Amino acid sequence: MFRKILIANRGEVALRIVRACKEMGVASVAVFSEADRDSLHARMADEAICIGPASSALSYLSMPNIISAALVTGAEAVHPGYGFLAENAAFARACADSGLTFIGPSPDAIERMGDKAVARQTMMAAGVPCVPGSDGVVETSDDALTFAREVGFPVLIKASAGGGGKGMRVATDEKELHANFTAAKTEAAAAFGNDEVYIEKYLARPRHVEMQVLADTHGNAVYLYERDCSVQRRHQKLIEEAPSPALTPELRAEMGAAAMKAVHAVDYVNAGTVEFLLDTDGRFYFMEMNTRVQVEHPVTEQVTGVDIIKEQLRIAAGEPMKHARQEDVHLSGHAIEFRINAEDPLHNFRPHPGKIDVFNPPGGFGVRIDSHMYSGYTVPPYYDSLLAKLIVWGETREEALARARRALDEFIVVGIPTTIPFHQYVVEEEHFQRAEVYTDFVERYATTEDITSFVTGVPVSEKEADE
Repeated sequence: MFRKILIANRGEVALRIVRACKEMGVASVAVFSEADRDSLHARMADEAICIGPASSALSYLSMPNIISAALVTGAEAVHPGYGFLAENAAFARACADSGLTFIGPSPDAIERMGDKAVARQTMMAAGVPCVPGSDGVVETSDDALTFAREVGFPVLIKASAGGGGKGMRVATDEKELHANFTAAKTEAAAAFGNDEVYIEKYLARPRHVEMQVLADTHGNAVYLYERDCSVQRRHQKLIEEAPSPALTPELRAEMGAAAMKAVHAVDYVNAGTVEFLLDTDGRFYFMEMNTRVQVEHPVTEQVTGVDIIKEQLRIAAGEPMKHARQEDVHLSGHAIEFRINAEDPLHNFRPHPGKIDVFNPPGGFGVRIDSHMYSGYTVPPYYDSLLAKLIVWGETREEALARARRALDEFIVVGIPTTIPFHQYVVEEEHFQRAEVYTDFVERYATTEDITSFVTGVPVSEKEADE
């Protein structure tokens, strides 16, 4: 096992890794920007080193600064967390070139799965079901139109190097296709430095279901079952649960087998997530593979008892996984994760950095909080708005929902608006309670008007009548 690792990230995920290191007897080095000097991850790590100014381009995205920090502090390995450089093959190679172990998959696997067009071709060759799509990158809107006419509208334009919903547009007709093709390429170039896009048949009202996988250097590979991430806004996940209420045992096994095909197709090592779209007829299709630990990994930990971060460290150190056989992994109960963001759900989820005057998290049996917040902490305006993750567990989904309702009522954040009211609304919403949840759930049943009505007690119909 490593003696010391550097954590190339910030916020709650950095703190999550610090805690795992402490339990394993591994020294941790935190990096921080000037804006994060008072962040909790920097305070709790064994060492902390400033890597630049507030701008992420000059700090958390600066490969030379991070690698220099690792070498200066004597770290043997680098954990990238999620976001920033987590899925950057060049960074993984730079770590190796500097004598540092990258706690993640190989640069080759990152590249093959990071390029969405290449990933799709790889999965098709491996026999993993894929949504009908273009044969590689589409160069012009005319070429896109030719494909759309073949498979029928609507179609989805996706950035080949994309993620997080950026460079993604739906087109329902020819006019919209031409306009959105240009918009998707422009956004992709700005976000990823690569304007290449490809086209897929757009599935109406799918569920977003993903399989957590682990593989080590000893030939062991397992899937830790699935998470349902269908509650999302503009392709950004808001609520995740495990297991998915939509999967039968037979479908779960089939999807798990497909995830294992994906793992073996790219000789994958470490933690990853194979993401699928599940249609209303019970057919699933490969969407993408995230070559890193996911924000929502705690729900899987709660229902399997597997500490994914510790497994990542064991695998990167060349040790076999603790849970090395599929029969070692068992599902127990139901878990739901709620992302608490510094956003105002009453004003179209507007980001709202600022000082947290009071932070009082919930507790009790079956409640877990992953957060870097504390009373007096100032949320900087430069980074992702995620403040905390509330994870609840119950023996059944119904018990988990009851526990979520109680925990959300206890959750107090004073000073800035958060997404807590949104989650309080969702756990009471009838479609969510019945697990009738698809990727259009927020647009259909949890709009800004719905949340405002819930908070104010004024029904939407009455507000419209007054107007």
